[in-house]
Amino acid sequence: MQPEVVMIGLGYIGLPTAALIASSGVRVHGVDINPSVVETINRGEIHIVEPALDEAVAKAVKGGFLKADVKAVEANHYLIVVPTPFKDKNEPDISFVEAATRGILPLLKEGDLYIIESTSPVGTTEKMMDLIYTERPELKDTLYIAYCPERVLPGNVMYELVHNDRVIGGVNNASTEKAITFYSNYVKGELHATNARTAEMCKLVENSSRDVQIAFANELSLICAKADINVWDLISLANKHPRVTILQPGCGVGGHCIAVDPYFIVADFPMESQIIGKAREINNYKSFWCAEQVKNAKLQFQLDHGRKPKIAIMGLAFKPNIDDLRESPAKYIAQKVLQDANDEEFYIVEPNIEEHKVFKLTPYEDAFAKADIVVYLVAHDEFKKLPKKSDKIILDFCGVAR
Repeated sequence: MQPEVVMIGLGYIGLPTAALIASSGVRVHGVDINPSVVETINRGEIHIVEPALDEAVAKAVKGGFLKADVKAVEANHYLIVVPTPFKDKNEPDISFVEAATRGILPLLKEGDLYIIESTSPVGTTEKMMDLIYTERPELKDTLYIAYCPERVLPGNVMYELVHNDRVIGGVNNASTEKAITFYSNYVKGELHATNARTAEMCKLVENSSRDVQIAFANELSLICAKADINVWDLISLANKHPRVTILQPGCGVGGHCIAVDPYFIVADFPMESQIIGKAREINNYKSFWCAEQVKNAKLQFQLDHGRKPKIAIMGLAFKPNIDDLRESPAKYIAQKVLQDANDEEFYIVEPNIEEHKVFKLTPYEDAFAKADIVVYLVAHDEFKKLPKKSDKIILDFCGVAR
């Protein structure tokens, strides 16, 4: 039986979205280039960590409403949810979006709905429309083409896919209305109509705004370190002001959204995006600074104790309580610290993954017990259970021990 929806990309957003649609009794054909991912999903299992996703996928597969494959098939709705990384010099790479679009070109027919959800530079949806109509001129002006970015929080994706508002922009009014009708079957949040270019920019602006706000907090942490002021106490007091809301500092910014999307704006509008570009520099520098603090603490320990310290690196994910290491500043810091190692004993901790190709992982309680220097990079819930006061040297870059 022909599926209603083809979902191209079965990662952190594509798979939950496919499972959500399938849970409503709509047949979804998921596509991923990784055969292992396809096999895992077709067993009713998942390859990522996300609460409630395992149950949704298992039920959808068992009911025959979700099937995965390495190739697309004919349907009425096509959703593109593939990565959009950046190249050298921080230029956005939309080659995966183009490849996914080319993969369905022979399948498209009059009246189909084509939606890009992948974070994209402004104008990407129109570029894909031009590509489609150049390769399939007989379809010109007969398709519905739109852009609708996701805006979910890892760790709460299944809830937020349903309840968050969505911004939906078509290449024309008919496309916008068609896409709104599609999403209204699955989304309880409000659906806001606009055009494709505005929707694309909206996604980039949302994450750039967060990046700028985090950069302010991280810059404060650098200032407070020099001024001998507890940055956590400072921010808590400043936030008592009725019109001030300062975020919490960390060891940088990671993930495939906030750490990446601002570059999409900077690449296209370098002269106009001064604050956005500077925020990226600050947040990247914070990771380097944290690595230098670990190095300094290590050298000071050797001077004070006449031996090399045992060091616990606590956390590799880009944010608390998830297994996602994409663009993680904690992972960068761990790599930088190990590159500078001189026969010290290190314990690398990430409680949300079982193993890592590069790092040998240690259970968090064991690492804490053995270490002379404990470096908190990610505020995982497990770490908050550890003693806040001890004779160990604590480098807390994420507020775990405050």
